[in-house]
Amino acid sequence: MSEVVIKGPDELALMRRSGQLLASVFAYLDTRIEVGMSTMQINDLAEAFITHTLQAHPASKGQYGFPFVLNTSLNQVVCHGVPSPKQRLKSGDIVNVDITLEKHGYITDSSKMYLIGAVSPAARRLVDKTYEAMWQGIRMVKPGATLGDVGHAIQRHASANGYSVVRDYCGHGIGQEMHEPPEVLHYGRPGQGLVLQEGMTFTIEPMINQGKAKVKSKRDGWTVVTSDKQLSAQWEHTIAVTADGYEVLTLREDECPHHAS
Repeated sequence: MSEVVIKGPDELALMRRSGQLLASVFAYLDTRIEVGMSTMQINDLAEAFITHTLQAHPASKGQYGFPFVLNTSLNQVVCHGVPSPKQRLKSGDIVNVDITLEKHGYITDSSKMYLIGAVSPAARRLVDKTYEAMWQGIRMVKPGATLGDVGHAIQRHASANGYSVVRDYCGHGIGQEMHEPPEVLHYGRPGQGLVLQEGMTFTIEPMINQGKAKVKSKRDGWTVVTSDKQLSAQWEHTIAVTADGYEVLTLREDECPHHAS
């Protein structure tokens, strides 16, 4: 495996700016995603806002041949859902919108769950507990901690609430490239794995299933779904390791990390 890229203050400042812009994309979409909208409309709104309003680049477009600027993962879709003009949001749906943004050569990556219309208590609970699990992992980040500490905290919270952690996909280092070392697993053992140090930047993005952890890929080559057709949820932030802890580079204005229990 290649070495982890340590970012200096100037590089972190550029990533922080990219993260702030990405957070503003979600703020823009918050008032626009609604019942009846197609997932392709979400894609098109985000692309116009990123390219024209923010004068930035949607980093996912063209990456690995992917033709869109974001992923829309609906209900039983675990990740990598492909936007479509035929796929329309209906009341009761849960959808993850996963976006990457590049500005001045540095990339950040974040995703958010949207609850459409009247969502069932079971679906809402899955979304909420997945968000909590992400924060459980984020709070473990500091110099001297390990990626095993991060993964264990996520896995423990998911399991305690009756859910399973997807093991086929993971978080990743990020910077000038969308995917850099290290791989960030959302399960693990305390004290094991890479030791964190100041200047590391990576995503934490747990995918949590209502049922079993097993997943399968659809014929389009992108979309990943739960094998048992139960719901899946995901949240994601880009994190920097600081001298005494962590900084969430993609933190949104509506979030308060101290309250995300």
